[in-house]
Amino acid sequence: MKAQPAIFAGWNTVPSTRFGGAAAPSPRLELRRGEGAPAPFLPSQGNRVEGNTLHLDKGTLLARLRPFGFGVASNGFTLLEILLALALTALVLVSLNVFVFSMGELWGRNTDVRLFDRHVRAVTRYLDQELHAAALPPAASAGTAPITPQEIKPLNGATDNLLTFELPAGSRLLVWPDRPLPEVVCSLQARDRDGLVLLWHSRLETKFNDDPPRETVITPLVTALAYDYYDADFKTWKTEPVIRKDASGQLQTPQRLRLKFAYGKLKRESVITLPTPTEGLPNF
Repeated sequence: MKAQPAIFAGWNTVPSTRFGGAAAPSPRLELRRGEGAPAPFLPSQGNRVEGNTLHLDKGTLLARLRPFGFGVASNGFTLLEILLALALTALVLVSLNVFVFSMGELWGRNTDVRLFDRHVRAVTRYLDQELHAAALPPAASAGTAPITPQEIKPLNGATDNLLTFELPAGSRLLVWPDRPLPEVVCSLQARDRDGLVLLWHSRLETKFNDDPPRETVITPLVTALAYDYYDADFKTWKTEPVIRKDASGQLQTPQRLRLKFAYGKLKRESVITLPTPTEGLPNF
């Protein structure tokens, strides 16, 4: 057994065997006095001397042992515990980083395709809603064609046969120089560099018959417009790149409108069925 330092001058520390190896009610240490050793200072009543043996209570024992490094509780972490905590933290951060980047890669995959398809659906839905609005009273009445091809002269271009319709309340895409006007006559035209263009002006404008219509680009991703005609004799559909004429030279209204979209290598087509007016409440 390693020799203990002298706590009291002339006294030797001896483990107490008074309790026969059983746990004592309060920790005690017996100090046996050598020859000629002075009596130590006993600060509390729990300390007593029996012969050459000094019995110390817990408070005095800890107070005497603390300067020698005994009885001091350690609340810090060991080096092994710190290294283990750092290793676990690094493992969690690496796992989280891998998870975030893997999710970002999965979400970002085919982003162009997804956004392009959404754009195609949005443009198709917008035109379908506007064409249906043109087929409702008071813009249309039963027995008439609210959507017809007409000769329209754009602001900078030659006269062209364009599909034309009228919006009684206008459209949310129209930007007026002054107060918005109703009874807006609209036409659709596809241009190589501009995309799908909406030509529009109001019948209430003083120079409606003289000034060319204003222009608004609906989408730059439309490369062409096509027109579907149904052949009742052969019960087949035929797609024409331009509005066709009948035997008498009159422009024929198609039954469907076909939009061709392109973005890089991506290409899509959407088809809009042109509505026809139905019988309903009379126009007042």
